[in-house]
Amino acid sequence: MQKAASFILDLELTEILSLNSQYVLMKLHGENSLPPMKAGQFAQVRIDGSPSTYLRRPISINFVDIERNELWILVQIVGDGTKTLAKARIGANINMILPLGNNFYMPSLSERVLLIGGGVGVAPLLMLGSQLKEKNIPVTFLLGARSAADLLEIDLFSQYGEVYTTTEDGSAGEKGYVTQHSILNTTVFDRIYTCGPKLMMQAVADYAKKHGIDCEVSLENTMACGIGACLCCVEDTREGHVCVCKDGPVFNTNVLKW
Repeated sequence: MQKAASFILDLELTEILSLNSQYVLMKLHGENSLPPMKAGQFAQVRIDGSPSTYLRRPISINFVDIERNELWILVQIVGDGTKTLAKARIGANINMILPLGNNFYMPSLSERVLLIGGGVGVAPLLMLGSQLKEKNIPVTFLLGARSAADLLEIDLFSQYGEVYTTTEDGSAGEKGYVTQHSILNTTVFDRIYTCGPKLMMQAVADYAKKHGIDCEVSLENTMACGIGACLCCVEDTREGHVCVCKDGPVFNTNVLKW
């Protein structure tokens, strides 16, 4: 999980799509070639025009379209900062530091992999799925949400592998949580990648440990600086205290105290 050099860039907002009342997908274009980025890495995005927002916001890299020199970020609207960002107009320059953090480990061709996501945690899994498909590694996605309206980018995920879903209200897929989906009882996986609410990731980690499956999680600890200086995102692991922004956000669950 080698880390790449990071850059401060102004990217032009070329398209913004409202996925539902809580999420928007922003597509940004670079005047020059975008730096190499890997699934699991993130950007620290500057919020302009929000008097109450002083710090950059960490946002996962959702997808990179190399041919169009385009970066996608999936934004969950949760406060003044993200609300302001989601109201940016086409043509606006969005300043960000990227890519930051480490990346998901690439499995071997013989491994059967499962990608489990919930909420905005599905964001880095789309890019991971695309990179796995490029390597001809079969991909299975298991995505969870509260309702059908909260399932994000399903049509895009289906381009890279099989997609299974769960919703808490049963309006799409199987009713319940992702760790209750029947595929976990009928299919054997060699490796699991997951990102989403902490309780969901802990449940996935427990399932993986019980079945002897290698598992990586992308943590979503609160981050302020993105470079390991402010110690805001520290996680206590079996290897000591680490900064999620610098030493993660991707960790093998074997090193976490879960």
